[in-house]
Amino acid sequence: MGLDITVLIADWPWLSEVPAGQRLERLRDAWYDDGTGLWDADAPSVDAGWVRPRGTAGERFALYEFARTCGSFKPHFWAGHRWEVFRDQVDEPVRADVDALLLGLFWPGPDGLSEPTDPEVFGDDPSHSGLLLARPPDGVRELAAIWERTRPALAGLEAAFTAHAAGPDGWIGDFGAFRDLLEGWGTVVTEAAARSWALVGLSE
Repeated sequence: MGLDITVLIADWPWLSEVPAGQRLERLRDAWYDDGTGLWDADAPSVDAGWVRPRGTAGERFALYEFARTCGSFKPHFWAGHRWEVFRDQVDEPVRADVDALLLGLFWPGPDGLSEPTDPEVFGDDPSHSGLLLARPPDGVRELAAIWERTRPALAGLEAAFTAHAAGPDGWIGDFGAFRDLLEGWGTVVTEAAARSWALVGLSE
C-alpha cells in the first residue's frame, strides 16, 4: 500500500488546552468523530483543495487534499528526491529558501536525518505513531514567509529541473508536477498562518 499522508491545520488554542502528550489523541478524536460528516456516504470530496468538516469541528480543523496524489506520501517523497538532484544548480538565496521550506514540511534533507516534527506541538513521546509533520503557529508563520519569498522564484527553477531532475521513473517527473505540489503546500501554510493554527501531517 505504501505510506499515506493526511495534512490538517488545527486551531491552536483548542489543541493546546490539553497537555502536549494528549493533543494528538484530541485531534484524532475530532477528525474521526461522526459529526464531522467526513465518514458519511455523502462525505464532502474534492480533487484538490480544502475539505471542511461539518459542525463545531469546522472551527477546530480542516484537511487539505493535494492534486493528483490520492493521499499518498510518494509524491512528496519524490519531490524531495527531485530537489536533491537539481538543487546544486540553483543559485543562493533561492536554494536556501527551498531547502528551508521542504525541510520544514516533508524533506529529510540530503543526509536523510531531518524530521519536520516540532515537539512543541505534541511533545516528544515516541509512541505517537503515524506522525509525519507537526508545526506550531510560530513555525507555520516562518514557513509562510519562506513560501512568499519562494513563490515568485518558482518559474526560474524550471530549466534546472528539466535538465537535471525530470524523468519517467517515480512521481513528480516534470516541473509542472513539482510546482503544483509546492503550490499546494504554499496554500496550506498561508491559510494556517493566517489563522495562527498548527500544521499536522498524519499517516493512518
